[in-house]
Amino acid sequence: MGGADSLLPQIEASCRIPVLVFFTCGVAWLLFSLAFGLVASLKLHFPDFLAQCPWLTYGRVRPAFLNMFLYGFASQVALGVAIWLTCRLGRAPLISPVAVTCAGLFWNVGVKLGVYGILRGDSTGFSWLEMPRYAFPILFCSYALIGVLTLITFHERRERQLYVSLWYVVAALFWFPWIYSAGNLMLVFWPVRGVVQVVVNTWFTSSLKELWFGSIGVAAIFYFLPKLLERPLYSRYLALYSFWLVALFGSWGGIFIGAPLPKWIPAVSTMASVLMVVPVIAVAMNCYFTLGGEFKRLSQNSVLRFIVFGLAAYVFAGLLGALNVLAPVSAILRFTYFQDGLVILNLFGFFAMVMFGAIYYIVPRLTEQEWPSASLAKLHFWASASGILLCVVSLIAGGVQQGFALNESAVPFLDVLKITLPYLTGCTLGLILLALASAGFLCNLLWALARYACATCPCSERFASNAKPAITGVTR
Repeated sequence: MGGADSLLPQIEASCRIPVLVFFTCGVAWLLFSLAFGLVASLKLHFPDFLAQCPWLTYGRVRPAFLNMFLYGFASQVALGVAIWLTCRLGRAPLISPVAVTCAGLFWNVGVKLGVYGILRGDSTGFSWLEMPRYAFPILFCSYALIGVLTLITFHERRERQLYVSLWYVVAALFWFPWIYSAGNLMLVFWPVRGVVQVVVNTWFTSSLKELWFGSIGVAAIFYFLPKLLERPLYSRYLALYSFWLVALFGSWGGIFIGAPLPKWIPAVSTMASVLMVVPVIAVAMNCYFTLGGEFKRLSQNSVLRFIVFGLAAYVFAGLLGALNVLAPVSAILRFTYFQDGLVILNLFGFFAMVMFGAIYYIVPRLTEQEWPSASLAKLHFWASASGILLCVVSLIAGGVQQGFALNESAVPFLDVLKITLPYLTGCTLGLILLALASAGFLCNLLWALARYACATCPCSERFASNAKPAITGVTR
């Protein structure tokens, strides 16, 4: 154990620059995406808002918001966490950190090009895959280099026994290029015909949500929860059980009964979506027994608050997702704001909050300094949690009322729109809170990086002598 601890400085030094680049660029993209999301939300209240600018119509702003979040923030931060977990759990320095950093910068170039294409009207029109075809080679080649070097690092690990988080991380590193390349090839480059496009697009969104973001999110939960509580994970076998169920059924869901497809396809999709409740409950049980009823620790540890909030959102999203595909429920809710509320619960409530907790844990260990402002960190959690709850509750409640109104033939469509306006106002307020929280988070992160740069600059010994020491309250 002492030999493993002696490797920590070398491990942290190897992944410091690439991981910090991924985190910083990712949080910046998050703020940009929320700005576009806020514009899209305001357009639902004021259709004439920025109507004179064709680049900022609703049909362009909303997909730009989603793609900036998915590929600018979520995928980039997921790569940073995956690299750090692979190095830390494998007890091995990152292979070629310079190449990984350069690939990460090219990834950002690809995202910028893709968002530019969406805003200029080159969107593909496929959900979560709106970036035009000329962005794909840059993103795929950038990921390929990052993924290959991370997997080589995994192969060169000194710790041969795999911790459960590494199962999810390594599987996700293989799943993402398969999902992203197959989606682009079958929908953008050589598109399949007819309703098969709907099937492929649904498979793509479900796989991206469950196998890529879901796997990295659960891997982070399984690592940070026991680490923060300073106790082992409750059950390795329960984690293995949930892993294989996600691998088997994670990409099948999302097709509603009644879709214009052969009946067996929606039936199998519904079965898979319902079966996904089992791994969700398994993850929840594993974490609950690991927590051991020590909920008082939530008030003492800001990182733990983010992780537990994300875990709760993961469980609720899984249960609501299974309920959503049942025939009587989907007949009412499939074309409503309920679906948007479920997406926000998955992407923001679960994945983003877990990644925030991971960043709050990892950055002080890479910079060897505490976060500059505990107040900003506290504000970030409460503003984010409040914004997510406001968005999710507004959209789900409004979606239910909207669904019942749409199924009443006596209710005019304009009256249905008026019914949803108060709920859309709640969602807009939630997005404002999320944007303010993200702005504070980015300021705190840039402040931490600036302090680290000053502390390590050879010509700034005064700053180095005044730098705060690394965190000592949690085992490295």
